[in-house]
Amino acid sequence: MKIIKKIVSIAFISVLLLQIVKSTAYANPSITSQDIVKVAVFLNDFNDQFISKVRNNLEDIQKENENKVQFTFFDAKGNQVSQNESMEQVLNKDFDLFVINPVSTDINKFENTLNKLLQKNIPLILYYAKTPSIVNYIKGYGNAVIIDTDINQSGILEGKILANTWNANKEAFDSNHDNIMQYVMLQGPTNSPETIARTKYSIQALNEIGIKSQQLSSIPCNWDEECAKSAIESTFLSLGNKIEAIISNNDAMAIGAIKALQKYGYNKGDNSKYIPVVGIDALPEAQELIKQGVMTGTVIQDPHEHANAIYTIGMNIATGNTPLSDTNYKFDETGITVKLPYYAYI
Repeated sequence: MKIIKKIVSIAFISVLLLQIVKSTAYANPSITSQDIVKVAVFLNDFNDQFISKVRNNLEDIQKENENKVQFTFFDAKGNQVSQNESMEQVLNKDFDLFVINPVSTDINKFENTLNKLLQKNIPLILYYAKTPSIVNYIKGYGNAVIIDTDINQSGILEGKILANTWNANKEAFDSNHDNIMQYVMLQGPTNSPETIARTKYSIQALNEIGIKSQQLSSIPCNWDEECAKSAIESTFLSLGNKIEAIISNNDAMAIGAIKALQKYGYNKGDNSKYIPVVGIDALPEAQELIKQGVMTGTVIQDPHEHANAIYTIGMNIATGNTPLSDTNYKFDETGITVKLPYYAYI
């Protein structure tokens, strides 16, 4: 009987300890709700139009919460080595939370720096960084959250926008009447998860709706408008009237494509000289082009929603609360990732 009682007691204590560990996994006792939380925000590139909008929204949040949060921004300028150096330079500074939007999602390229951060037990948000290797690497840390999007959904919605436009105006858009959509794909950085997913699922969505497609050209332009403009200008000279659609992995490149088309008299209001162009991000300029009937559609990811998620979840983990306390966010199957939604905009 004594042995049984001991076993029961040990089991009870083990369960109790487990609950205590769980409840304190995100605890940071040096910070209270009355303190100003100092946040170091490492962004991959200030020149990225969407990331720039997220930064602006974080600045607006700071103005509205001057006694609660202070953001300090670091620009990696698209260079992972530079970002690593910036993080290591401020590891011993007085920051309560790190928000990292890594230039590369290859964990090997910032693993050493991340190790130093984890050793200091600094609360962490990884923004746009959900890959299996990164998830596995930080899952046991207990003081980190990944904020990302369902990048497959962005490609699917983009493909559906284009499919609906094609089906509604097939006689006009299928210029060679072969019942196949001939398209040019403008891509982000090679091997980027967003590039891969947006490229794959936009075409998959077309095919699942029953639209046959043929890629005429695939052009990597690293999210850049000027690159896309130059690329489409030269591509139009060689392919010309064979192009029946342009699919862009983001809006900046879609805008560049439209400027190139307009150079040749297309997408300027004449329905007989119109090539459907779709993008992702819903940048203000893209929204205006859509309202004018110059651009076909885009997929919204709301920079205010992204900034608010970074702020609310970040404040929770920085002050020792559970990450999703008093929010409507949910973790996905990884248990540490919050996926923010996309919406079609036409």
